[in-house]
Formats: sequence, structure tokens, C-alpha cells
Amino acid sequence: MPGVLIVEALAQAAAILTLRTEDTVNKEDTVYYFVGIDGVRFKKPVIAGDQLILKVAIERQIKGLWKYSARAEVDGQLVTEAQLMCTSRSV
Repeated sequence: MPGVLIVEALAQAAAILTLRTEDTVNKEDTVYYFVGIDGVRFKKPVIAGDQLILKVAIERQIKGLWKYSARAEVDGQLVTEAQLMCTSRSV
């Protein structure tokens, strides 16, 4: 599995976590943006048949900007880790 798809999956999981944590309903006029990524490390390849487990935690939230620590694992072993940042804006 390409690393960019693993990072995208982690960003999607972060967005879901934010919606669940904030206990909000996604409004049609609200757009969530992936604004940054730091410290991405790819430790092992992910191949067809692997079950990718995504773990995301909110580190902090300041004025509509969320920072997350994210990791992806296969069989309990770390394959990817990153720090992600997202924000939301009304359009």
C-alpha cells in the first residue's frame, strides 16, 4: 500500500475523531482541511492482505486547529507514524 494512502487514511480517521469528540453534525457549509503533516516515518511496507489498524489521538485544539498524533500498525507492529494538523472552515 503506498505511503500516501496510509497518510490519507490517518487523516480521515483524524477527521472522524474530531467529529465524534466535538459531538457535532457535519454541516453542509463546513469543510475540513488537512493543513499539515510533520515527522512522517514509514517503518515497514504494507502489502495486500495486511490488516491496517489506525490509531489517532488529539494532542491539542486551538482556535479551530487540531493537532493529532497518528500511527498505523499491522499485527501490532508500527508501520507508519506522523503528526497531523487539520482545520475547519465555513464556506
